[in-house]
Amino acid sequence: MEPLLLTDIEAAVRAGWGADTTTPEHRPRWSEANPARDQCGVTALVLHDLLGGELIRGEVGVDGERVDFHWWNRLGRGVEIDLTREQFEAHEIVSGGVVIERPAEIVRLREEYELLRDRVLERLGALACEGAPDPDPVA
Repeated sequence: MEPLLLTDIEAAVRAGWGADTTTPEHRPRWSEANPARDQCGVTALVLHDLLGGELIRGEVGVDGERVDFHWWNRLGRGVEIDLTREQFEAHEIVSGGVVIERPAEIVRLREEYELLRDRVLERLGALACEGAPDPDPVA
């Protein structure tokens, strides 16, 4: 079986995004033109499931005022993965970044997280199976 690459994980996450995995407040405005919009929390949790590391939360500011939070991941030795940073417009500035302990139970966006997680795992499972040799029919 071929090992999965980070590019495989990224492709699976991006393929899993939809209006149904974004925050409910944003759903009416979700667009394929900016599919990463409001997907950061659920994406960071799914990547944490797959890769471990730390969950990082920064602040999104507009004109110096915090308007939201942004989530991403940090792996060992300061390597950061942020698959949703492109969601922001030029006037939206992400700053800071503190480690947030993963909650024991996901309450907010639980359904959206589980939906994205299941889509990603299904796609990664299919990719892993594509590289696997066919079973020996004689054995």
